[in-house]
Amino acid sequence: MSAFEHRAKSLFCFFFLTTFMVFAQDTIPSPIVPDSIVIDTMAIDTIVIRKTQEKIKHIPRGVNLTNPVISFKRTKPLKDRYDRFRVPSFWTKENLFGINVSEAAFVNWNAGGDNAVSGLGFIKFVRNYKFRYVKWDNNVELRYGLNAQEGRKLRKSEDVIRLSSNLGYRRDTISNWYYSVQLNFNTQFSNGYTYPDRATPISRFMAPGYLLFGAGTSYISKNQKFNLYLSPLTMKSTFVLDQDLADKGSFGVEKAVLDDDGNVITPGKNHLMELGILITHNWQVNLAKNVEMKSRLNLYTDYLNSFGNVDVDWELNLTLKVNKYIQTTIGAQMIYDDDILFDEVQNDDGTVIDPGVPKIQFKQVLAVGIAYDF
Repeated sequence: MSAFEHRAKSLFCFFFLTTFMVFAQDTIPSPIVPDSIVIDTMAIDTIVIRKTQEKIKHIPRGVNLTNPVISFKRTKPLKDRYDRFRVPSFWTKENLFGINVSEAAFVNWNAGGDNAVSGLGFIKFVRNYKFRYVKWDNNVELRYGLNAQEGRKLRKSEDVIRLSSNLGYRRDTISNWYYSVQLNFNTQFSNGYTYPDRATPISRFMAPGYLLFGAGTSYISKNQKFNLYLSPLTMKSTFVLDQDLADKGSFGVEKAVLDDDGNVITPGKNHLMELGILITHNWQVNLAKNVEMKSRLNLYTDYLNSFGNVDVDWELNLTLKVNKYIQTTIGAQMIYDDDILFDEVQNDDGTVIDPGVPKIQFKQVLAVGIAYDF
């Protein structure tokens, strides 16, 4: 290496070290005052730098420098109950319990009148299943009413036990027509009388009792408020389990065979079987915001004995809801059955001269009550 190259290399190293030391010293921030300690060890200077913490000049008003405190004083409870996930159910249900009461009281009333109180209790259970092609509707309805009037004993004003079940199948999920099998059952709780006569009942539990079972087709709307059932083949069974009523041939059963002295030779039948056509219709519609109308219609005619003679059972109810629990009901029911006869004529020894004729039965109800859905 030449002398010129040696000198150039020495100058370059000196320039580099000088520049490095100058710029390294300038990188220390001016506000920071280093606390230096020089240790003389083997001629090596050691510098220890401690960085001081800068104070906060401006503290925001919302800053809380104390320990956090948890308080539930301003915590509001949840208004809505936490809804846990549940497996979807294809069942819908309705449980309805209610009491209707009507009352009339008179004190020194010049026009006259008797104090009276009427009460009616009813329970309704509905269990419906629907999934794709299958639909199964089940209804149970129980009603019983009493009337108390000044100067006379309690009288029955309502008595109904009604059960129905309809199982349907459809070909696709678009159609509202179903192939259906339907079962209906009707009877009553207690004895019925032609008041004021209380000695001889004209009806009892399972006297009569009606069982209808058949197959056909049903049209059921999507909202399930319109149901039309058509059955060309329905079996109707009439049960009269009270032997006294059966011996008289009540409700269409074969009556007993008597001798000349009125003694029973052959007891009356307790069962009557018929085969015919059944049409049922259930319709529910909201006429106004708090006004609902329900219609139930049953039509039946027998193929063998009296084809064309139609048994009618039509019930129409108008419900006016005051609020969730209080409601007013206006209802009417009409029944015509040629097996139920009226105005029977007997001679002095009890022999029936004229069995009577069928008539239209009509009932009207106006009541205010409480209904609870659970």
